[in-house]
Amino acid sequence: MRPPRPRTTAAAGSLTRAVVAALLAALGLLSLGAAPAAAADGETSWTVTTASNDFGSGRPNYSYTLDPGGRIQDGLVITNHGTTPLHLLVYAADGFTTAQGRLDLRGRDAKQAGVGTWVRVDRPDVTVPPGESAEVPFAVTLPDDAAPGEHMGGIVTAPASAGAADGPRLGIRLRLRVGGPLRPSLSVEDLRVGYSGTPSPLGKGDATVTYTIRNTGNRIVSARQAVSVAGPFGRWGVRAEGVADSPQLLPGEAWRVSVPVHGVTPALRLTGTVTLVPLLTDAAGSVAPLAAVESATDAWAPPWALLLVLLVVCLLAVCLLAVAAVAARRRRGPGSRPGRIPRRSAVVS
Repeated sequence: MRPPRPRTTAAAGSLTRAVVAALLAALGLLSLGAAPAAAADGETSWTVTTASNDFGSGRPNYSYTLDPGGRIQDGLVITNHGTTPLHLLVYAADGFTTAQGRLDLRGRDAKQAGVGTWVRVDRPDVTVPPGESAEVPFAVTLPDDAAPGEHMGGIVTAPASAGAADGPRLGIRLRLRVGGPLRPSLSVEDLRVGYSGTPSPLGKGDATVTYTIRNTGNRIVSARQAVSVAGPFGRWGVRAEGVADSPQLLPGEAWRVSVPVHGVTPALRLTGTVTLVPLLTDAAGSVAPLAAVESATDAWAPPWALLLVLLVVCLLAVCLLAVAAVAARRRRGPGSRPGRIPRRSAVVS
C-alpha cells in the first residue's frame, strides 16, 4: 500500500488567504483611498464608510457643491471588526499631493487652511465596542469669503493611543466645489535645459529638460506633457519619449519634472520646448483635455569635441607653415633676404 499523499491543498489555501489578508491590511495602512479601507493593529481592525442618508448609500467618498456661506451635514460610519473596544480620534484634514504623486491627508496637528477648517466633526474621538458600528456626524460650513473652485480634503480616523501619529490612519476623501467661476490653468516655471555633450566630434549627446508644473487655476487638474529639444531654426529636433502624465494637482500645488532627451546634436544653441495639455477628470472618471500651454527656453551647447579637433587641425597647419618657411630660408642661403633685388654697381667710362 502506498503511503498517503500529503494534503497540501488546504495548507496552500490557508497560506494564500493569509497573504491576501496581509496585502489588504498593508494597502489599508499605506493609503487614504476613495473607497472604504481596513487597517489592522494587533487584534483590532476597523473600516470607515460613508453614512447612508439623503446623499445616497454606498458612496465611495464625499462630494459636495456648496456656495460661500452654505452649510450641509453628513456622517462617517466606523465599524470595529476586532475583539476589544476601539478608541479612535476623528478629525478633518486638508489634502495634498505627495512626492510620489499620490493624494494624502495632513496630520491632526498640521496647519489646515481649507477643508480641514470648514469641516467640524461632532465628536473629536469615539469608542466603538467590538463587532459594532458608530456613526460620527459632521458639518461642512463655508465662510462667506470662501474661494471659488475645487478643494480636496477628508475625514480621518486614527488610534487615540500613545504614538498614534506614527500608527495607521484611515480616511475618506472629501471633494468640495465652492460656487463661483471656475478657471482651470497650468503654467511652466523655472524651465532649464542642460546638455551633457559627447566625446565623438560628429556624435550626439543627451540633454536634460527640467521644469516645474504649477496649478495656477482653481480646479484639480493633471497635465499631459510633451518635451522636445532642437537646434537653431528648429533644425535637428528631438522629442523625448515616454513622458508620463503628471499626477492630479490641487490648486496652488507645484510638481517638479526632469525629462532626459537622447540623441541631441550639439548645435551651439539649443531650444527646449515644453507643451502641457491640462486634463480635467470629472466624477464619472471621464477626462477632458483643455487648450495646450507651451513654454520654451534656450541654452548653450557648444560642440566641444568638434571644436577641439578643429583647434588641433589649425595648430598643425600653423606648425606646417612655420616649418615650410624655415626650410625655404635655408634653401636661399644665409645672406639672402626674401623680396629684395640686389643692386648693380654703376659702370664708369
